[in-house]
Amino acid sequence: MPRLVYLNGDFVPLDQAQIPVMDRGFLFGDGIYEVTAVLGGRLIDNPPHLARLDRSLAEIGIANPHSDADWTRLQTELVRRNGLRDGLVYIEVTRGVFERDFLCPTDLPPTVAMFTQAKELRDPPAAKTGVAVVTVPDLRWKRRDIKSVSLLAQVLAKQAAREAGVAEAWMVEDGYVTEGASSTAFIIAPSGRIVTRPLSTAVLPGITRSAVLKLAERHGLRFEERPFAV
Repeated sequence: MPRLVYLNGDFVPLDQAQIPVMDRGFLFGDGIYEVTAVLGGRLIDNPPHLARLDRSLAEIGIANPHSDADWTRLQTELVRRNGLRDGLVYIEVTRGVFERDFLCPTDLPPTVAMFTQAKELRDPPAAKTGVAVVTVPDLRWKRRDIKSVSLLAQVLAKQAAREAGVAEAWMVEDGYVTEGASSTAFIIAPSGRIVTRPLSTAVLPGITRSAVLKLAERHGLRFEERPFAV
């Protein structure tokens, strides 16, 4: 069965999906993305992902092309058509297609693309062994709370981690850890408390972060939200 993607209203084979060169996501990184986990064919924590998608789109002035119900229907159908059991669904919305210029019409139809990826999520070896990290300067822009498709700084951080022979890079600004290249950073303080940075424009409001803090509270584990130094 060919792998199918969703592109601007149609489910098409991956090798037939085409996005114009003049798409602003390609030319400017002018777009937003979201990634929802799938376990047993079911979307996990999808409502907060869609809420974050809606917020990110609003922050950069792109009208959300779908309601939460429609997004969920399209995601579920894509999962079904690809026979995905465990993995993820990726959503990307860009401002649309227009001749390259910093400004464009405000009523461009957005480009909407979705695909699935099979991935082992239930029993990752790293959960048993732990991983090493390297620290790198945080080179990103100042609105990290927006889940932008502009990920060059994170790509460079991941490359630095690979070159160091470790699994992840923690980004550092003014001596304080902001977050991982593709993860929220937590530590266990000498007090035994779980510590993570508070939400602000300096970090992405992670959905997994929120779930971890809710689980900690449910199990009576102490945590605090504050900056922490390397």
